[in-house]
Amino acid sequence: MPHCIVEHSASLDGELILPLVFSGAMKSALFEADGSDIKVRSIAYQRYLTGQAASDFVHVVLKILAGRTLEQKQMLSTSVLAKLKKLELPRCSLTVEVVDIERASYSKWVSES
Repeated sequence: MPHCIVEHSASLDGELILPLVFSGAMKSALFEADGSDIKVRSIAYQRYLTGQAASDFVHVVLKILAGRTLEQKQMLSTSVLAKLKKLELPRCSLTVEVVDIERASYSKWVSES
């Protein structure tokens, strides 16, 4: 855990964004020390509106199991955003949100083969 879902405008290179999100999640120290539980994936959007002017965007949703404090969630969000800022993208909106997954309703299975 977490599931890091990166939504971004298709004009941006997801291959540059994904490692930064991973690095920001690692820096938070809220997850496995080797990062083995951090899953990062991206969705590039060809069609979108960002108000009246065309501009790029990156929006990251960090889905984590419930139980973390507000301070931990804020630190995680800030850590990921700080990494994304290193891209220095002109006219680009960068946003990060942390969403709790209810433990009672979360199911997981990993295939061994």
